[in-house]
Amino acid sequence: MILGQHVTMPVRIRDATAAAATFAVRAGPAREVVRYAGVDLAEPRQGRALCSLVFVRYVDGDLGPYHEFGVAFLIRSPTGRGVGAFIHWLPVNQAFTLEAGRSIWGFPKEMADIELGLSGRTRSCAVRVGGRFAVGFLVRPGIPVPSGAAATSIDAYTCLDGALRRTPWELRASAVRARAGGAEVRLGDHPIADELRRIGLPGRALFTSVIGRMRMSFGDAEVVR
Repeated sequence: MILGQHVTMPVRIRDATAAAATFAVRAGPAREVVRYAGVDLAEPRQGRALCSLVFVRYVDGDLGPYHEFGVAFLIRSPTGRGVGAFIHWLPVNQAFTLEAGRSIWGFPKEMADIELGLSGRTRSCAVRVGGRFAVGFLVRPGIPVPSGAAATSIDAYTCLDGALRRTPWELRASAVRARAGGAEVRLGDHPIADELRRIGLPGRALFTSVIGRMRMSFGDAEVVR
C-alpha cells in the first residue's frame, strides 16, 4: 500500500521517453561520492569510472505520469553478477512515485521541479530543488539504432538508510538514436552540482542516446546488506 493505493509487483512502465549520456569521470573523487554505499566502481580504464546522467518522462505506468532525473555509476556487482548500475540521485516531480520508489526499492528519490524540453532538434532537462538550480542537461539526438539491439536487463543498486538493495530491471526501447558526444551539462549551486564538479563534469560525453519509446519492469528489491 502506497499512499492508499495497491502496487502490484512487478511494476510495469508501458510508455516513457528518455535521454541519457555517459561520461568518463575521475575514479578517485567518484569513489568518495559513493563511499556511503560501500560499492566498488568499475574502471574500464585505470583511474576512470563511468557516470551516466538520464532524464525520463513517464507517460503510462503503474506509478502514474511523472518526470525523473538520475545520476548513476557503473559498479562491480556486490553479488558477483558482473556489473550493475548504482543509482546515486533520483529526483522526481510527483509524490506517489517518490513514496513508492523510496519504500519499495530504496531509490534515493526526492521532490524537485523538473522541466523537460522534448520538441525540436534537442532534448533538454533542468532540475531545481527547493528553488535552487541543480543541473541542466541537453542532448542532441544521433543516428537511428536498430530496435532489436535495444532490449536489455540490468541490476539496479541503491543505498537508503544504510541498506544496500538490488532491483532487477528490464527495459525494451524503440525509436532509439545514439551518437558519440552530443551532450551539454550546466551545473548550479546545489550539493549534487558540487559532487559532479568534483568528479570532472561538465565534460565531453562518451556517448548519448535518445529513446523515443521505452517499456520497463521492476521486480522486488533484495537487501544485499
